[in-house]
Amino acid sequence: MQYELIVIGGGPAGLAAALEAHRQGLRKILIAERDKDLGGILNQCIHNGFGLHYFKEELSGPEYAGRFVDMLKETSIEIMLDTFVLEISPEKDVHLVNKTQGYQILKAQSIILAMGCRERTRGAIGIPGARPAGVFTAGTAQRYVNMEGYMVGRRIVILGSGDIGLIMARRMVLEGAEVLACVEVMPYSGGLTRNIVQCLEDYGIPLYLSHTITEIKGSLRVEGVTVSKVDENRLPVPGTEMYFDCDTVLLSVGLIPENELSRKTGIAIDPKTSGAAVYENMETSVPGIFACGNVVHVHDLVDFVTAESERAGAAAARHVLRGGSVPADAVAVSGGPGVGYTVPQLIRKDNLENGLEVFFRVQRRYGRSSVRVSAGGEQIARFKREHMVPGEMEHITIPKTLLRGVSDCITIEAEEEAV
Repeated sequence: MQYELIVIGGGPAGLAAALEAHRQGLRKILIAERDKDLGGILNQCIHNGFGLHYFKEELSGPEYAGRFVDMLKETSIEIMLDTFVLEISPEKDVHLVNKTQGYQILKAQSIILAMGCRERTRGAIGIPGARPAGVFTAGTAQRYVNMEGYMVGRRIVILGSGDIGLIMARRMVLEGAEVLACVEVMPYSGGLTRNIVQCLEDYGIPLYLSHTITEIKGSLRVEGVTVSKVDENRLPVPGTEMYFDCDTVLLSVGLIPENELSRKTGIAIDPKTSGAAVYENMETSVPGIFACGNVVHVHDLVDFVTAESERAGAAAARHVLRGGSVPADAVAVSGGPGVGYTVPQLIRKDNLENGLEVFFRVQRRYGRSSVRVSAGGEQIARFKREHMVPGEMEHITIPKTLLRGVSDCITIEAEEEAV
C-alpha cells in the first residue's frame, strides 16, 4: 500500500506533524504508534502546565493530547495502534508488525520520525551498590502511579533534578509518600525553575546540588542510600557522606532521543544531542525523511514540540506535493563557547521563509548575558538575555536579511555581560 506520508509515533510530535501535513493538502497519511492509545508520554502526565503557549490555557497532559486526537477525528488520517516499526529502507519502505495485520511493508513518499525519547537507567550512570528492587526511572514510576494504579514506595530519594523527577517528587508526596531528598550531581538543577519552586520548595523537599548517590544498600528491597558531595570533577569527596533510610530510589538522570530506527536507516546523528541532525525544515540527511520532537533533541515544553512538529509536517507535505527537496547549498550551524548544541544543525538559506529559528541549550548558568551569532568570525546578530540556565531551552530567530551573504558556518555562543 502506498501512502503520501507515514508518521512513526503517535505522541504530541507525531499528532501535530500529521495534522499539519493534512492541513497542507496531503490526504493519504498513516500514523503508526506502538502503544495502545495515541498521546504518548502525555497520557501519564496528569499534572497541569501544558498548553500555555499553544492553546493559551493551562491543560493536563491527557487534555493536551485529547485536543489533537479530537482534531484527528475530523480528518482522513489513518491510525495503526499497538504497531511496531522494525525497519525503514532507503526507498522509504516501512516494515511494521502488529497482532491484527501481522507483518507488512508499506510504501511512503515521505516519512516523519516522531518516536520521542527514553530515560537513562541505572546502568547508564553506574551507581555502586547492590541490585535490590525499588530502583525505578522517574518516568516508569509515573506510569505505575498515574496509569497502572501502583504505589512504588513510601520513603523516596530522587537522584537527578530533571523535570520528570521534580514532578514525581510532588506526586509521591500527594500520594502519601515521604520524599527525603532530591540529589543532583551538577551545581545547578536540570529542570525548569517553575518545577523547582512548585515541586520541591513548596513541599519542603531539600535539593542537594553537587551531590550524588555513592551506594545503594539492600538485598531484596532498597533499604537505604549513601549520598556524598562531589568536587568540580564530579568525584565523591571523602567525609561528606549522608545516609538516608529509604525504600525507593527514583532516577531522573537525563533523556536520550529514541534513535535506533534512525541509525538503522542511515540517518546522520548529532553526537551532541544523540538525535537526528536536521535542516531548517526538519529534514534529515535522507531526503524525504523528516524528524521532530524529542527524537531530535529533548524539549522541556510540549508547546515547542508542537510548533517544531508542525514545521516538519508542512515540509513533508511540500516534499510530496512539489516533488522532492529544495536543492541548495547547506550552511552548518553549531554551538560556540557556552552552548551545548544547536537545532537545526544545517540550513539551506533559499529554503528559509522569514528567518532562521535556532534552538539551543547553554552549558552553565548565566546572569545578564548575550547570545552572539557570528559567521566567518564576524558578528551578524546579538540577542540580550536576563538569564539563561541549562535546564531551560533557549531559542532565537535570525532575520533572513542578515543571512544573505553568509557562506561560512554560523556559530551561536553565550557571553556573560560585565556587571
